[in-house]
Amino acid sequence: MTVFIFLGSLVGSMALGIPIAYALLASGVALMWHLDLFDAQILAQNFINGADSFPLLAVPFFMLAGEIMNVGGLSQRIVNFALALVGHVKGGLGYVVILAACLLSALSGSAVADAAALTALLLPMMIKAGHKEEVSGGLIAASSVIGPIIPPSIGFVIFGVAANVSISKLFIAGIFPGIMIGLGLALTWWWVGRKETLALPQRKTHAEVWAAAREAAWALMLPVFILVGLRMGVFTPTEAAVVAAVYALFVATVVYRELSLQALFRIFVTAARTTAVVMFLVAAAMVSAWLVTVANLPAQMVDLLRPLLDNQTLLLIAIMLLVMLVGTAMDMTPTILIMTPVLMPLIKAAGIDPVYFGVLFIINNSIGLITPPVGTILNVVAGVGRMKMDDVTRGVLPFMAAQFAVMFVMIIFPQTVLAPLRWLY
Repeated sequence: MTVFIFLGSLVGSMALGIPIAYALLASGVALMWHLDLFDAQILAQNFINGADSFPLLAVPFFMLAGEIMNVGGLSQRIVNFALALVGHVKGGLGYVVILAACLLSALSGSAVADAAALTALLLPMMIKAGHKEEVSGGLIAASSVIGPIIPPSIGFVIFGVAANVSISKLFIAGIFPGIMIGLGLALTWWWVGRKETLALPQRKTHAEVWAAAREAAWALMLPVFILVGLRMGVFTPTEAAVVAAVYALFVATVVYRELSLQALFRIFVTAARTTAVVMFLVAAAMVSAWLVTVANLPAQMVDLLRPLLDNQTLLLIAIMLLVMLVGTAMDMTPTILIMTPVLMPLIKAAGIDPVYFGVLFIINNSIGLITPPVGTILNVVAGVGRMKMDDVTRGVLPFMAAQFAVMFVMIIFPQTVLAPLRWLY
């Protein structure tokens, strides 16, 4: 009955068109009434405490860093470097998209920011080169999913706070899976475009490649600083976000000199608005999370799936299928905040490494950004690229299937995630 009231009030509120943050609060209030615990002071206290977290300070700074990189020329130079490296091979612009997405994901940690940058910079080039618009848009949308997987990652920060798991370990553990997803996309792009007979651009000379590398060097140094700093214990993930924002601001204003004061003001406003949305969601979700714990829903979930506890692979497959289903209707952040408190007791009871689960969980939620009918990234690509939503959806399907296939390979062979983590950490 308790589970029905929680899910019924949440889904019912969303069906009425209520924003997810308010739907979370409504489900929390419904649970409080059901448990005969309603108290406005408890509601307000948990709401405030939900956003009162030092690790969550990483969210606004990573968002600010991503906005600065897009406007300040760092993203453009990353794309130019990728073009110089692989732009001349058959289907080269597709490989440029994937390579640029991997590099950008190591800078911003935001799928939306990466999708907007890649669409604006590369979609016109791909269409002009003769690639199909829907396939090009689908590849860009799918490649943007790598953003929350390769560190730094806003998704890992939110999951780490909600699940009480080391954010530094999550960052390190996301490197190799992100590269695997990039390779899966590259293989799919080769398969999709194997029959294309387009004119290839001229191969860049070594001097031109070196010049592009020099131009992009300042941007490429940022992920090195962050990963080395985290690995050596120089700073925490929250402090790494501050380093990323300050470094991006320095490069954009002093080195590249492409960021004006007027543009900087707009960047701060945009980052603040996006942060406000995320933090309000986090605060509202923490109210529901507290009540989920009080109502003992995690224990009920453990009892429900107890037959699968002895088989970690089957349990993970069942959970990932559930997350895939939820991802078709909900955005990444609310899914993480709603499901993490419910699933973590189950993961611990089954003896699954929480960092390993966190990587799989974030990968699944990231792919959820391109699963219709909601598909936040699909909307971004369609909007920035002035495409029909249906075209982007059709184009993304083969790439989305490849990403899910890679994720299930990681479930069947957990060492693909755990071995690099133990080696790097």
